[in-house]
Order: sequence, then C-alpha cells, then structure tokens
Amino acid sequence: MNRLANHRLHRACAALSPTDYAAPRSGFFPSIRATLNHILLVDRFYINAMQGHRLDRPALDEARGLLALDDLVLRQADSDAQLLELVAALTPDDLSRIVVVDRGDREQHDRMDDLLSHLFQHQTHHRGQVHAMLSSTTVAPPQLDEFIVGDDAAARAADMAALGWTEADLMR
Repeated sequence: MNRLANHRLHRACAALSPTDYAAPRSGFFPSIRATLNHILLVDRFYINAMQGHRLDRPALDEARGLLALDDLVLRQADSDAQLLELVAALTPDDLSRIVVVDRGDREQHDRMDDLLSHLFQHQTHHRGQVHAMLSSTTVAPPQLDEFIVGDDAAARAADMAALGWTEADLMR
C-alpha cells in the first residue's frame, strides 16, 4: 500500500517544476520537498530500528538533506522495499517483540506492531499533507485511497505495471 501510494504521489510531484516542488506552502513542513524528505527520514529511522540496528546518524543526515525529487524517489523506493521485506518476514511472535529505538540521547522501547502502526499512520498523515499542497498547484493530486479492493484493479493497472507488481503482490 505505502509503495503504491508513494509511487502515485511521486508521479504527481514529478509534474511540478523544481521551483514549485520547493516552493513555500501551507503545511506542517514548509514545502512539498521538505514534507517528502521528512517522510523518508522517519521511514529510515524506524525501519533501521525494526531491523535491529542502532541509530545510523550518517544515513539520517543524508536523508535529512533536501533532496531533488529524482533522488528522493529512488531512496524512498529503497526504503519501501526494505519495509516490505521486513513485514513479509515477520511472524506472529515478531509482532509482539520489543524493539529498541535508539534516539541518540535515550532509548525507546515499543512493540513491533505498535511501531508499524505508528509508521503507517505517520506516512499516511504526511502524504495527505503533500496531497493537500498539490491542490494549490496546477498538478491534480492523485487518488491515494480506495485502491486496495479487488473492484479497483483496472484503475491501478498502470501503477502496478510500473512497479512490476501483480495483483497477488498487492492482495496477499
């Protein structure tokens, strides 16, 4: 779901000029570029922790930079692939496992399922902000909901092909 939503949102953002992509807008973060960078940064932060790694400051600093859209799309796709791989490998016991999140100055201890719920909510929240920001541009915001049910297969066919996915990949 997240990968498909990111694909659609990034495709819409690609129709913006670099100036419009970075232009000041109303939102929690001051631009589409800053909001997409924040999504990537937080994805990397939590995926890193859920993979059992300590805080990787150089990787976070790299993600914190305000990337050009082409670079961000590649890095977000990599993070999305890591998240899909992580989730696909989880067992029911893994979901209740405590994950140590290294915050630099302290450690956070939370269940895997709670962290996943938090991460998905975070992604959805900020993608919605980018969607709203696109409304103030000449680019139409993409459809980001109602594409999981089987009845919507025709509407998502081009996106699925672009991602190299089949219906079985999405509906498992």
